[in-house]
Amino acid sequence: MTQSSPSIFIDNGNCEIQPHVSLADMTTFRVGGAAEWFIAPHNLEELQASYAWANEQNLPITFLGAGSNLLISDQGLPGLVISTRYLRQRTFEPDTCQVTAYAGESLPKLAWQAAKRGWSGLEWAVGIPGTVGGALVMNAGAHGGCTADVLAEVHVLERNGTIQVLKPEHMAFQYRSSILQQSPQPVLQGVFQLSANQSADQVKATTQSHLDHRLSTQPYDWPSCGSVFRNPLPRTAGWLIEQSGLKGYSLGGAQVAQKHANFILNSDNATATDIFNLIHYVQQKVEENWSLLLKPEVKMLGEFPQIT
Repeated sequence: MTQSSPSIFIDNGNCEIQPHVSLADMTTFRVGGAAEWFIAPHNLEELQASYAWANEQNLPITFLGAGSNLLISDQGLPGLVISTRYLRQRTFEPDTCQVTAYAGESLPKLAWQAAKRGWSGLEWAVGIPGTVGGALVMNAGAHGGCTADVLAEVHVLERNGTIQVLKPEHMAFQYRSSILQQSPQPVLQGVFQLSANQSADQVKATTQSHLDHRLSTQPYDWPSCGSVFRNPLPRTAGWLIEQSGLKGYSLGGAQVAQKHANFILNSDNATATDIFNLIHYVQQKVEENWSLLLKPEVKMLGEFPQIT
C-alpha cells in the first residue's frame, strides 16, 4: 500500500476512490489498518461503477457496513473497500406489510420504524448494531428470531454488473450463516415480509423489552464487536467462557467482558492482534475444559499472526 497515491475518479468524475484510508473508526472494535483503496458510494450507480472498476483492475473487494461483528487486521486490507454507510433508504408498503431497505440501512432503526407502524417480525433486531446488508449475509438473529424468518427476497450485484434477485430458498440459511458467505456477492437491498396481526403498542412493547434486555445484560461501555463466538447449543458460549474462569481476563488492551463473557472489549487501546490473540486464548481454554472448540461469529479480515 502507498500513502502517496492520488485519488481516482470514475463514473465521469462523479465517483472518488481514495487511497490508504484508515478503517479503525469504521468498525465497532475501533481497531484495524487502512484500506488500499476506499469508497463510500452515495447511490447504487456509484456502487456499481466502483465495483466494476475493481473488477477491471482485478482487485479484491470488501464490503463494509456498520463494522460490527468484524475484526480487521492491523495490516489493513488490500484492494477496494466499499462502505455502504450512505446507502440508507427504505420503503414501507402498507398494502402488503413489506419493507424494502438498502444494504446500509441501520437494522435497529428499521426495527423501530416497523414497530411504530405496528408491523411485527423485526422486534428481535432492535439491539443488533448492524446493517441490513450484514444481517442478510450473516443471518443475524436474537431473542428466537432471525433474518431468515422474515426475508422475502435479496437483490445482489453480479460480477458482470447485473442485478440478481435471490429468494429465501436460494440463500441456504443456517445459524448465523447464508450462501452469501460461501459465494460473496454485494448485497444491494433486502425485502422483508412483516405482519400487522398485533397492535402498534404491543409491537413497540416487545421491541422495547428486547432492547432493555440487551442493554442490561451486554456491555456497551467499551468498543466491541458484539458476540464473538457462536453458541454451541444447548450451551451458550458465554456460559462456557465464564465457567472457564475467563471473565475479566486481559491480554494486551483486549479484555473478556465482566458483564457478558461472550464479549471481548477494546478496553485499553487494543490492537487487532491483541483481540485476535485473546480470541485464540479463549478458544484454547474452553477446549481444554470442555473438549469443545468455540467457532467465532466475528468475521476476521486481513492478515493475522500464525497460531502455533
